[in-house]
Amino acid sequence: MHNLDARRAKRLLVTQMVTLLVVAAVAGTLGLPYLRDAFIGGLAALAGSAVFAFWVFGRYRAQEPGRIVANFYGGEVLKILVVVAVFAAAMLGLPDLNPMALFGAFLVVQVLPPLLANRVAG
Repeated sequence: MHNLDARRAKRLLVTQMVTLLVVAAVAGTLGLPYLRDAFIGGLAALAGSAVFAFWVFGRYRAQEPGRIVANFYGGEVLKILVVVAVFAAAMLGLPDLNPMALFGAFLVVQVLPPLLANRVAG
C-alpha cells in the first residue's frame, strides 16, 4: 500500500511540475515579469505539495499505522508554512510583483493536477 501511495504522490508532483511550466510559459507570453511571478506562484504550490509528500510518505512505517494521521496533520501544517514563506519572500523581495500572476498560477498548479489525478493515474 505504501509504495502505491508514494507512486501516486510522485505522479501528482510530476503533474504539478508540468502544470507549473505550462502556466509559466503561458504567462510569459505577456512578458518576463508575468512569467517570473507565475513561476513563483506555481513553485509555492509545488514546494508545499513536495514537503507534504516527503513528510507523510518519507517517514511512513507500516509498523506504526497510527502515526499516519499525525503525519498528515504535520505535513499539512508544514505545507502551509512553506507556501506562506514563498509568498512572503516574493511580496517582500519583488516590489513590482503581479498578484494576479502569482496567485492565479498558485491556484491552477494547486487545484488542476488533483482534479485530473484520476485521468492521469492510469
